[in-house]
Amino acid sequence: MTKYQLVATAAMGLEAIVAQEVQDLGYETRVDNGKVYFEGDETAIARCNLWLRVADRVKIVVGQFPAHTFDQLFEATKALDWGRYLSVDAAFPVSGKSVKSKLFSVPDCQAIVKKAIVEKMKAHYKRLGFLDESGATFKIEISILKDVATITIDTSGAGLHKRGYRQVQGEAPLKETLAAALVKISKWNPNRPFVDLFCGSGTIPLEAAMIGQNIAPGYNREFISEEWAWMKAKIWDEVRDEADSLANYDQPLQIIGSDIDHRMVSIAQENALEAGFGELLTFKQMQAADFTTQLTDGVIISNPPYGERIGDQEAIEGVVKVLGQVMKNYPTWSVYMLSSMENFEQFYGRQATKKRKLFNGFIRTDLYQFWGQKSKRD
Repeated sequence: MTKYQLVATAAMGLEAIVAQEVQDLGYETRVDNGKVYFEGDETAIARCNLWLRVADRVKIVVGQFPAHTFDQLFEATKALDWGRYLSVDAAFPVSGKSVKSKLFSVPDCQAIVKKAIVEKMKAHYKRLGFLDESGATFKIEISILKDVATITIDTSGAGLHKRGYRQVQGEAPLKETLAAALVKISKWNPNRPFVDLFCGSGTIPLEAAMIGQNIAPGYNREFISEEWAWMKAKIWDEVRDEADSLANYDQPLQIIGSDIDHRMVSIAQENALEAGFGELLTFKQMQAADFTTQLTDGVIISNPPYGERIGDQEAIEGVVKVLGQVMKNYPTWSVYMLSSMENFEQFYGRQATKKRKLFNGFIRTDLYQFWGQKSKRD
């Protein structure tokens, strides 16, 4: 096994959760903006792709160096050990980005990195002509920030939020990775009731179900690095076998999703069936104001409409106001609402126990956390 410098990328505000996930898998971390760095072998690459619920991607850091000129970029890229990663017939598209750097032309940076890798590969494999790039794909990215270049290879392929269960989605879907983060922030456990009152296509309840039964989020999908010769099939088989053995498929779940739109309820039910939770989760058409329960110590996690994208702002404010009144009847329940409404607490009628700034795509939101009282039986 070979040691690699790895990085798990994350949405702003979720780095600490991703770092904890990586640490839980047994790897030491270093956190930067939107990135969690760690070291690991081929098994680490497979395990992190399979298990990280909140990360966007897992990448190999091939090199990092100052790049003030195109010559510097070319020579430093060419000096990297590309034969360690790329087969002679590897396809290696290069994407790029540049922020606050002298080398601001991304197309030029991409072309120079591509040329440098080709030169190194031809020397390494003793080739005179063209490289045919007919083999496995290695997606390379050149990222330059404040004149420091970082070159990575993506091991995930499709983003890690692509779990494979969401066949259909609504018009403002919540990313699976953010949904999982909301559940983790709440510290919900499967012995407590769980409700999403604005469930849409069912993403938050489905992520809760996977967490509740300890099902690896990447268990039913493929990754680009499975094509690579040095990422042996045996590694992936062992990691998937491990995930299967750690899943608790018999764990009972009390998870309910509701939505005012009957079409979304049908979509959520379809997605639950696809994920293997068809009989375990309950979805029903209901407006949030009609919530009632005999249960205690539950958790509500929801991403209600924001107003600027769906529906009418005043209507949303009215829903939040009624919901705040309804929840006064259930003091042992904790409520977590992700919203872009800056005056959410005013309409809810209560100050949040805690607020956490998060980004839902490019929309700045707050996770308003209203912690419930512990019930007397505790």
